[in-house]
Amino acid sequence: MMRRRTTLASCTAIALAFGMTACGGGDDDSTGDDKALSGQTVSVAGVWSGSEQKNFQKVLDAFTEKTGAKTQFTSTGDNVSTVVGSKIEGGNAFDVVMVPQVGVLQQFAKKDWLKPLSKKTQTAVDENFAPVWKNYGSVDGELYGLYFKAAHKSTVWYSPDALAQAGVETPKTYDEMLKAGRTVSDSGLSAFAVAGQDGWTLTDWFENIYLSQAGADKYDALAAHKLKWTDQSVVDALTTLGKLFKDKQLIAGGQKGALNTDFPGSVEKVFGPKAEAGMVYEGDFVAGVAKDQFGKKIGEDANFFPFPPVGSGDAPVVSGGDAAVVLKDGKNSEAGMALLEYLASPEASAVWAEIGGYISPNKNLDLASYGDDVTRATAKSLVDAGNSDSVRFDMSDQAPAAFGGTKGTGEWKILADFLRDPSNPKATAAELEKAAAKAYGS
Repeated sequence: MMRRRTTLASCTAIALAFGMTACGGGDDDSTGDDKALSGQTVSVAGVWSGSEQKNFQKVLDAFTEKTGAKTQFTSTGDNVSTVVGSKIEGGNAFDVVMVPQVGVLQQFAKKDWLKPLSKKTQTAVDENFAPVWKNYGSVDGELYGLYFKAAHKSTVWYSPDALAQAGVETPKTYDEMLKAGRTVSDSGLSAFAVAGQDGWTLTDWFENIYLSQAGADKYDALAAHKLKWTDQSVVDALTTLGKLFKDKQLIAGGQKGALNTDFPGSVEKVFGPKAEAGMVYEGDFVAGVAKDQFGKKIGEDANFFPFPPVGSGDAPVVSGGDAAVVLKDGKNSEAGMALLEYLASPEASAVWAEIGGYISPNKNLDLASYGDDVTRATAKSLVDAGNSDSVRFDMSDQAPAAFGGTKGTGEWKILADFLRDPSNPKATAAELEKAAAKAYGS
């Protein structure tokens, strides 16, 4: 699910990347610039395709320049767990997998598919990342995952022209956001483009509302299924979300139109050649689609405001991310571990940051690496939240995939059904609890 450029800085970053010390397999082996891994090929898998895959390949190419190891990337689509499992069963496991969900990382670790990260990589994680990212990459106290790419999922993107034409300013509360949306609608555009065809976008809507309205402690408890989905706090959050879903004035195409709109389509409805809405909620990666596909200049033609607080709650900061893991059964897992040490460095993050469509959780990445002020602000917000422990990881990504990460089932399907008919939040909460209990085995 998920985008600068300063030519001089890019050249500097790549030069630094080539000059760093990278680790070979294990805790004691290391590779310098002597191409110690020449002749080896590291197979890498992840959900990325299109521009994201192309941009990540540049990071892999920098690793090749440094170590001599070639790389081969495979796009798995959203069903990364199924693809990786079938490759392992077939005796042809990947060396490295970019895992997009905490729940899947935990699943892989519990199946004993993963190698713990080398001591050198763990040291780099301690130096370069806030503890929250280490925690999300760990299972039973063992560090398996390195978070290389992060997503700030508490950003609402808008067309400055659309809001200016409606005479509204960026809202400071959730109720103000809905009120501003109705004013935008009165001016001739729908307020929001909602990507109801992709269930993960609906979970993100819910999670931001729930984190703000119910608070971090209940968010953590619900994410671990220590709190049932039938809790009143869930019903209250669904009721708040339902105010948006049931208001045909606010959603482009109404509920039916939203259910037939995927994520790229929702961005197109705001920033494409024929605008249908003034705003679209989703993560920082909206900017990449607006820029790469529709030629929008971030900060001028496309901008964002933080997802506003609900009621008396705090403004939410929900994150997501892709963690690199090394599979035990990979043919070149030792070279794969060297790749992870490289990915743990600020220099590796700088390669993609220069290109765009990317935010790094690496706190030692120079913010100047990002090519525009909007991306810098988004990245700083996410890093600062991580350092203060106020950020919370995407709840559905923490769940077992059967509940929080599978198209047509679990939370994705139930929230799509709620978008179709938001009249009974209590019944929806009961359906969510039924599916969660089955997936969590409790």
